[in-house]
Amino acid sequence: MQVVKEYVQRWYESGLDPDVYICHKRQGNVVEIEEEATGERRTVLTFCTNDVLGLNQEDSVKQAAIDAILQYGTSNSSVSTLSGRIDLHRQLENEISAFKELSHTQLFLNAWMAMQALMDAFCHLAIPVPNFHHTRETLILTDVLNHGCIVSALAHAGTRSGKLFGHSPRVRVRAYRHCDVEDLARRLQRYARPDDRIMVVSDAVFSMDGDIAPLPDMIDALSNYEGSVLLMDEAHASGAIGATGRGIYEHFELLPQHAIERGVVPLIMTTFSKFAASAGAAISSNIAELKPLLDVSPTSIGTISLPPPTTAAALESIRMVRREPERVKQLQENTKYLRSRLAAQDFTAIGETNVIPVLLPPEINPKLYARELLDYGIWVSPIWFIAKPRLRITVNALHTKEEMDRLVATMMKTRDLLYEPTISA
Repeated sequence: MQVVKEYVQRWYESGLDPDVYICHKRQGNVVEIEEEATGERRTVLTFCTNDVLGLNQEDSVKQAAIDAILQYGTSNSSVSTLSGRIDLHRQLENEISAFKELSHTQLFLNAWMAMQALMDAFCHLAIPVPNFHHTRETLILTDVLNHGCIVSALAHAGTRSGKLFGHSPRVRVRAYRHCDVEDLARRLQRYARPDDRIMVVSDAVFSMDGDIAPLPDMIDALSNYEGSVLLMDEAHASGAIGATGRGIYEHFELLPQHAIERGVVPLIMTTFSKFAASAGAAISSNIAELKPLLDVSPTSIGTISLPPPTTAAALESIRMVRREPERVKQLQENTKYLRSRLAAQDFTAIGETNVIPVLLPPEINPKLYARELLDYGIWVSPIWFIAKPRLRITVNALHTKEEMDRLVATMMKTRDLLYEPTISA
């Protein structure tokens, strides 16, 4: 452990460690937090929560979780293949299938496990089956800025989870330039072989840049490869884009059926931590045979199924989104308003969604900027070691215009405070 100790000491000395805060209570977007290092408490207005539709504190969502505990307890304590599912699992899967317009859905504890399960199921199938021989290699193309859960799963795609050495045909992974369909098409042409099983995987909304994948052009490129698979990670798209929050297909006024008609198999990963006031994830597909493979993947049978209160909260949240699309409209109006206010004050806000990264000059320390904002009672996430220096603002449906105006005004004050010494020097 000596190496770990020395590394972390240097890490702290270099200022790369994040500031740590403990939340004590919350009402809307007003949060009481404690700075762990000093014990200092303060009440702040947050722009760093992913509760995009403000469902986290809805009474009906909380009551659904409570009712589930009373009926089933706090945990299922096993997996569905060994101890069966609870009815809430089936209801949630059916709700997601209807919401995403893909008929078969499998639940997971989180997105990282869902993505790894998909790699296991698609690339390596499940268990040896008499008289079946898996001989076709897999080619996977991934956007270079995809989320860490995708990167991690692809890094381990060459061998099935739980087995040190794999015996399946080779898996080849190649990256293409960010949202560059021409580069994707070139790499497909360069790397795809006649008998390959092809998958392209991309975030729908990119979590650090706030931009949207060019779905229609991606389908066009893949339509030249009959039976290819297009996997969209909709963690930041569900509830946020599309007229009723259904995600990237609705954003482009398409249905998954459009991909199917072009010879492309659509897969969608939905997560519940952003729009559905819960935790967990799901993979949806039009292919019935994929679901049993996902169900017996190592990341399904090596853990527990989604706990009852978590399942119930996600289920009630998605039902609310479907009943009340005006929440999505409010989120999108807030996004447009805040982006326009930032642009009017010459802040460089990239992307186009409610994830609003504001780029900072390289000489400005994002941690210092965020600390100054916090002193004014505004809580925003600084990003400094996983992307270009920036502030990552997330606007939600509960923010008022007054709160957004306060954010921009505070950012201007902080900019004047931090930039002036740099300019005068």
